[in-house]
Amino acid sequence: MTLPQVPAPTPPRSLSRIIPPHPLRAAVIMLVFTGALYALELFDQATGEGLDNDGIIARNLDGLWGIVWAPLLHGGWPHLIANTLPFLVFGWLAMAGGLRQWVGVTALIWIGSGVMVWLTAPSFVSTIGMSGVIFGWLLFLLVRGFFARSGKQILLGLVLLVLEGGMLFGVLPGTPGISWQAHLFGAVFGILAAWLVAKADRRTAI
Repeated sequence: MTLPQVPAPTPPRSLSRIIPPHPLRAAVIMLVFTGALYALELFDQATGEGLDNDGIIARNLDGLWGIVWAPLLHGGWPHLIANTLPFLVFGWLAMAGGLRQWVGVTALIWIGSGVMVWLTAPSFVSTIGMSGVIFGWLLFLLVRGFFARSGKQILLGLVLLVLEGGMLFGVLPGTPGISWQAHLFGAVFGILAAWLVAKADRRTAI
């Protein structure tokens, strides 16, 4: 006698989650990443801050390498410390769709915003810092629930908007020494990443 096959339960859509599927592993990844940023800044301080010149130099061919390196570099301890908490929190929350998705989202924001900074930032200025990626993660978290039609994700986005919405003014020009271009284009590519992830998720669910 053959027993009827019970269909396996359908796993929840990735965008319905609001925390990483493996929270501890995600936390370790973010802490190790943060430790690497602090190690780089320590090395930079100990060697005369020469790494600060390796950022994105707009419309300069040598400055193209800065697209890769710029988010890893910071203009001193206050700059890095100011970025640390949002980096940890937003990066951890952005892993809700799994590590592979997080790597893709981060790469899109990192490279996309870097290219646009290279095209639009003032000449002869080295743009450095993780702020562009942080803004990308924040906008990804703010809007992905709308693209995914996920109530939990929308609620999380609203909470983040209330708590961190003031950061969004950073996309506006006017503050000396702050790359509003990195913030703006990080945000733009964060929104694009949210749309692409939701589109891929719906296609997988069909």
